[in-house]
Amino acid sequence: MKNILLPLVIAILFVSCKEDTKEKVIVASQAVGAEVKESIDTVKVEAEKAIDTTKIKAKELIIKSAEKVEEGVRKVKEKAAKN
Repeated sequence: MKNILLPLVIAILFVSCKEDTKEKVIVASQAVGAEVKESIDTVKVEAEKAIDTTKIKAKELIIKSAEKVEEGVRKVKEKAAKN
């Protein structure tokens, strides 16, 4: 009788542990998924900030370049008017 009960008890323990393990794996997977989503959102926000900063700097650079071109054109016109 003891020989039959011992394997049966061990089998029941394995089955119950297996279900707990599955639940833990599911919970852990959901937690990791949530962390990954948060990380992606954070990276997305940082990338958008970097893109916006780059756009602003590029716009400022274009404006400065245009001003220098206009200044050069003005100088050329002044020299042409003198001649």
